[in-house]
Amino acid sequence: MTPADAILARSEAVIKSWRTLDWTSAFSAVIYPALGVLALVGAIIAGLAFDAVTLRWWYAPIAIATVLGAIFVCNMGIGPLHRILQHRAGYLSPPAQLVVALNCIIAMQGKLKDWVNYHSQHHRLADQPGDPHNPAEGKFWAWIGWILWRDERDMDRPMARWLSKLPVVRWADQFHLSLSLVFHLILPALIYGIVALAGGSLVLTMIIHASAIIGRGLQFHATTLGVNVFGHMKTPKWLDYVLALLTGGEALHNHHHDFPRSALHLPRRGIWNRIVDYNGTMILILSKLRLARDLHIAPQFLAIPVRKS
Repeated sequence: MTPADAILARSEAVIKSWRTLDWTSAFSAVIYPALGVLALVGAIIAGLAFDAVTLRWWYAPIAIATVLGAIFVCNMGIGPLHRILQHRAGYLSPPAQLVVALNCIIAMQGKLKDWVNYHSQHHRLADQPGDPHNPAEGKFWAWIGWILWRDERDMDRPMARWLSKLPVVRWADQFHLSLSLVFHLILPALIYGIVALAGGSLVLTMIIHASAIIGRGLQFHATTLGVNVFGHMKTPKWLDYVLALLTGGEALHNHHHDFPRSALHLPRRGIWNRIVDYNGTMILILSKLRLARDLHIAPQFLAIPVRKS
């Protein structure tokens, strides 16, 4: 990036047109979630319109559980990626790194190299010209515009030095496209085939698949909206908690730029804190399982012993 570009708003520096639209990003952010909604609506309409298609009442709780499960799985990728691999709030063992990398593939977060590079720029130039998703340049841009229209030079940046030392991360990025095809195309196709051969319900399978896609889409947009837009605004407490539950605590952003190197986003003590900030809770669990170590926690989030009177 040249000095001239560094002082130019990213929303102005990046050319925005149909020709420059990043179709891979458009698919993951817009088209794929829309297909999930259409598939779910189509399955419900088919069940209501045709006698040959049977809908059961218990499909609804399965669909809801699948949405929540997809949100959780995606957060189990993005949370450790953000706190540990990005901000180096600790160390993950190779098995934990693998789970995080695969969950990020499921969450459609792109290459880990690019994710870390973009977020590093954001912290260097937060809310200033040069910030990849500066909300002062427009809420739509900070929410999704910066994903749909990218500067090729951003994608050409090399992997951060600390990431390049992790073989699992290098492997996941090297085979990012292949792994994405496996998780989002080949595995679903195999499941549909197995269900059809076994005489199972393809409608239920479609409902579960569509619910998983919708859950991923909800988590995706809750993260970009909750962190990039609402996280940089004064918002009501209830909205903070809703976004936190959808993002595993990543949307609890008010302290983050002051102490980014923290494995927790809420105090260590308190059941409600550990529920809302469940990305941090899972990192604590990983440390208990010896899959994470050397955790850094913001001083204000450490447990404070209660004095007996």
